[in-house]
Amino acid sequence: METLLDRAHLMRQTFDDEDLAREVLALFAGQCERLLPGLVDPALAPHARADLAHTLKGSALGVGAARVADLAGRIEAALRTPDAATADGLAPALAEAVRETLALI
Repeated sequence: METLLDRAHLMRQTFDDEDLAREVLALFAGQCERLLPGLVDPALAPHARADLAHTLKGSALGVGAARVADLAGRIEAALRTPDAATADGLAPALAEAVRETLALI
């Protein structure tokens, strides 16, 4: 199972600046809250959902949220296939990973 939040990675990314790390995590949390509803919405076009997943994946990689990044990447790949059934099946796991990760912030 991937790491929820790799704090050592986050600290490297923020030059060991605790204030900057908190700010980056707050931005990540806000982005999760904005992106997740559309990403898991089967009524939204697959390419739009894939773009949201790609954005979330990049943000998660930046802060060290490996599980969120992995699931977002798998959803992105499924939606670009298109394999909406796989993407929809992974959506609850992604939502849970986001919730668990944000609880650590």
